[in-house]
Amino acid sequence: MSASALREVEHEITIEAPATTVYGLIESVTNWPHVFPPTIHVEQLESTGRQERIRIWATARGEVKTWTSRRELDPEALRITFRQEVSAPPVAAMGGAWVIEPLTADSCRVRLLHDYRALDDSPQGLAWIDEAVDRNSRSELAALRDSARRASHAGELFLTFDDTVHIDGSAEDVYDFLNAADRWRERLPHVSRVELRETEPGLQILTMDTLTKDGSQHSTESVRVCFPRTRIVYKQTRVPALMTVHTGRWSLVEEPGGVAVTSRHTVVLNPDTIRQVLGETADVADARTFVRNALGTNSLATLGHAKEYAESKS
Repeated sequence: MSASALREVEHEITIEAPATTVYGLIESVTNWPHVFPPTIHVEQLESTGRQERIRIWATARGEVKTWTSRRELDPEALRITFRQEVSAPPVAAMGGAWVIEPLTADSCRVRLLHDYRALDDSPQGLAWIDEAVDRNSRSELAALRDSARRASHAGELFLTFDDTVHIDGSAEDVYDFLNAADRWRERLPHVSRVELRETEPGLQILTMDTLTKDGSQHSTESVRVCFPRTRIVYKQTRVPALMTVHTGRWSLVEEPGGVAVTSRHTVVLNPDTIRQVLGETADVADARTFVRNALGTNSLATLGHAKEYAESKS
């Protein structure tokens, strides 16, 4: 590849939050799905001191991509560099850095640097990457600003909970039920519409209308990353008004005589819509209770039907 094909770009934003707070949000890569809209799921593959190796699943221009990167953390300099080991087409190579520059005790400038090449130095591929990097960088920096601003009261807006059911059946049958979401409309009473598109094995885009116990209907879209027989992780890319983020995970752990299946939900509430959705007297505590009940009820219903399905196969 020619040196002239290398593209270098920079995006920046000023954030009214301490530089160390912002650095912490960028450093905690496994929390990125709750901070950055394009990020679906992240796994830390290796970590030794200030070096780490990660795998990321994220959206880019409406497509789901996955790649492996190495990161070098420098908390003293407030800088994190990254370099993709295995890129997703049309990217041939990509790297860059997050640079946080303190302005005052309670504000900082964040610079996001990228350098990249397209496969075969393709002009069309380079144009695709240009747009994807620009769109994602702007989205990520805006989301980072919003997350940093919410950091002082993030605890009350952040909600995570588990529901677990023991099933006297095989992990394979339970996984098949959860994986085949295209059949949920016929199998799950609370699902009124479903569309499933599998872009490649184990990578799904799920669009669904669900009913809550109060009779209201919610339309959602999720990207799901499937790990056969063990877990399915997902992130909603279109969420109900009461949330800004919703991620989830179905985990299967084999036990003597069966399998324990856990549904985990993690939600970031939207404080600006609570009264609009729940009424003028509603507050964050009401929203937490409503979301816990609505999501938990549907998850337990799904697990109940998965239990019937798997146990009938035994």
